[in-house]
Amino acid sequence: MRTLVVLPTYNEILNIEPMLRALRKVVPECHILVVDDNSPDGTADIASGLSKELGNIQVLRREQKSGLGGAYRAGFSLGLQEGYERFVEIDCDFSHDPNVLPTLLEAADNFDVVIGSRYVAGGTIPRWAISRRLLSRGGNQYASLMLGLRVRDSTSGYRVYSSESLRKIDYESVSADGYGFQIEMTYRARLGGASITEVPISFTDRTAGESKMSKSIVIEALLLVTKWAFLRPVKALKIR
Repeated sequence: MRTLVVLPTYNEILNIEPMLRALRKVVPECHILVVDDNSPDGTADIASGLSKELGNIQVLRREQKSGLGGAYRAGFSLGLQEGYERFVEIDCDFSHDPNVLPTLLEAADNFDVVIGSRYVAGGTIPRWAISRRLLSRGGNQYASLMLGLRVRDSTSGYRVYSSESLRKIDYESVSADGYGFQIEMTYRARLGGASITEVPISFTDRTAGESKMSKSIVIEALLLVTKWAFLRPVKALKIR
């Protein structure tokens, strides 16, 4: 299947070249789309420069920083227009190990949505403090309970979607960002009847560059989950 790796970036000058080289080595058959939010550090220029050497790399330059959800929506739209059949979400900071991607793609042969999960058997989060681990796991359990997700790690950003599942999700109308974006995509996939599986991954915090995560993103996600839970019967009818 034609597969597009969608790689959102903002100020990833320290990570972009190693990540592109790692992806080209691990999944040489995949095409890569770097969606850059006008990084002032020149991330997009580095990616463009590597496209000739590594091959099958496009760079989509957005005019301003518009968030993770917006970057993925833009990447999905371009990829669907160009006829790609599978879409990969992965972070550029190596918190998601590119070496695991072939395992996710293998699972995608049988499922519409594959989630790289920290909370199924075999999944790990090295070096996380207990408080952070409890917050993350608790948030995921809350989302799954309130929305009927039947997924242990709905906030994970390491995923593979089939083109069919993206159409079922109606991804263009997904408005959340950050953790909320991943939860809403999972929720819509479940409502749309997409088949979902989780594959264990080891999640590692970035070692280069600055984290984009903030308390506001976490709070946004929790508030949105509560809102969607109250609107659940209405949304289910509309999507189906």
